[in-house]
Amino acid sequence: MSMLDSVSKQLVPIHPAGYPFILAFAVGSLILHWVWPPLGWIGALLTVWCAYFFRDPPRVTPLRDGLVVSPADGYVCSVGRFVPPPELELGDEPMQRVSVFMSVFDCHVNRAPVNGRITRIAYKPGLFVNADLDKASEDNERNGFVFDTTDGRFGAVQIAGLIARRIVCFSREGENVSVGDRIGLIRFGSRVDVYMPDSAVPLVGLGSKAIAGETILADTRMSEADRSYKLG
Repeated sequence: MSMLDSVSKQLVPIHPAGYPFILAFAVGSLILHWVWPPLGWIGALLTVWCAYFFRDPPRVTPLRDGLVVSPADGYVCSVGRFVPPPELELGDEPMQRVSVFMSVFDCHVNRAPVNGRITRIAYKPGLFVNADLDKASEDNERNGFVFDTTDGRFGAVQIAGLIARRIVCFSREGENVSVGDRIGLIRFGSRVDVYMPDSAVPLVGLGSKAIAGETILADTRMSEADRSYKLG
C-alpha cells in the first residue's frame, strides 16, 4: 500500500453540499489575509472547521429487525412521550420520542432511523430558538418524515436551531429507505426528534452520546425471548 493510499483512507469524506461553503470560507480567508495576515489565519481556521462540519463518515448500521437507530450525531436531550407535530398526521396522542441535539462540532448528515417507506415529508417554517429546549419541537423551523414500517409508523423531524438556518432534504415521498440511509442535513447546529409507536422501548437515557446510523435508540421487539441489552 502506498503512502498516498494510506493517507486517503484516513481522510473523512466531505458531503458535496458543503463544497460551496468551504470554497466561500477559503476565498474569504484569502481576502482577510490580504487585508491583514493575522485575520487570514483566523479565516483559515474557520475554513478547516467548515470542512470538518460537512464531514460525512461511513457508518456501520445494525440491521436487526425492530431496531430504531439514531438519525443524528450528538447527545440525547429528551426521552419521553410527546404529541407529534400536527403536520405529520400521526394523531394527537402522545408517542414515544427520543431527541438528539447536534452542536456545531457534530456531523450534521441525518440518516433514516428505520427501514420503511417515506409516506410523508412536511416542511414547516418557524423560529430559530435554541434547539436544546423542548419548545423548539413546537416553535422552530422543521422538516418532518413519516416512515411506514412492518413495526408501525415512525416520525423523524429535522429541527433548525439557534445558528442553523437551512434544512436540506435528500429524500422524497414514496421512496423506500433502509435504516442508516442519508435523508438530509441541517446547517449549522440543530436537533432531530424521532417519534415511535408504543411498542418501542427506549434504550438510551438523557445525556447519552448518539452516533447517526449506529447508536440504537430503541427496540420495538423487546418482548422476543432472544433479545437482551446491557444498559449503562
